[in-house]
This record gives sequence, C-alpha cells and structure tokens, in this order.
Amino acid sequence: MKIPSLLAACILAAALPAQGQETPVIGEGQAEMGVLVDALAPKAPVRTRGIGLARDKAAAKPAAPAKVSLLITFEPNSAALTASSRQSLEVVGQALASEKLSPFRFAIEGHADPRGLAANNLKLSQLRAESVRAYLVNTMQIDGARLDAIGKGDRELMNKAVPEAPENRRVTIVNLSR
Repeated sequence: MKIPSLLAACILAAALPAQGQETPVIGEGQAEMGVLVDALAPKAPVRTRGIGLARDKAAAKPAAPAKVSLLITFEPNSAALTASSRQSLEVVGQALASEKLSPFRFAIEGHADPRGLAANNLKLSQLRAESVRAYLVNTMQIDGARLDAIGKGDRELMNKAVPEAPENRRVTIVNLSR
C-alpha cells in the first residue's frame, strides 16, 4: 500500500459531503466524464402517494437540482486557473458537450472560504466563476448562453467545522433545468 495513495484517499474522504448532503465533491484530477454526466443530468421527479384530496393520485415532488462541486484551484488570492484545474475543466467541458447534457443550461457558482472581508470574497468568487466559464467557453467551445457565472462568496460553506478547508474554495456546477 502506498502512503501517498492512502493520504489522498483520506483527504478526499474528508472533503466529501456529510451523509445526507446530495452534492458530490470531486477533487482535482479525479473528474471522470461519466460521473460528471450522471451527477449533472436532471433527476426525475419523486413520485409519492397523496393524502386527502389527491389520495389516489400519484403526486410528483420536484427533484433537487442536479449539481456537483469541484475542487478547482486558483492561484492564491486570484482567479487565475492552475494547470491541474484546467485539466479538470477539460473533463467538465467534455461532459457538458455530451449528448445527455448538451440541451441544458448551467450555473457555475464560485465559492470562497471566510478569510478576508465578505465583500472581497464575494468579488473573488464571482471572478473565479467567470474564469471557469471563460475557460469552458473559449477553450472547450461550450456555448456561453448555456453558462451563467455566479459568485456566492463565503455564504455557503461546505465544511463549517473547518472554515479554511479546501472544499469551501470550490466551484459548483448546477443544472438549471427542473
């Protein structure tokens, strides 16, 4: 057993969402096209049996939006993509261009950890979302009309117990169809 592999597995396990959270977290260099396509494909509505007036009719609850969080790294305190993040985004671009995902629009949400001022984190997260969008549009030839860049700042921490954790500095891709 290789120690670096074990360490990488432990780091990834720590980055994965807690049980009950629906958004998978994919580390850099671990993005696989099939996994991304499955994670970003719209989910079917949840069918339930109604009670009361609609007692005998099957009722559909809207499914949660299909989304995935990517640990995309940037140069410190900037929106410049690293070489490893560009490699991950190549796989994302291939997934978005796939037959299964090509009809849909997506939000690219940039997230930041809470170090620094909230206004600065919001601006940085927006710039990072725009950087990812620009790479997907300009390099991967994804139609820009299908991608919205949204900065979320430090408002939606994935790991609240460790605010500086890398999974709090991430990009989340959300399928905007319901």
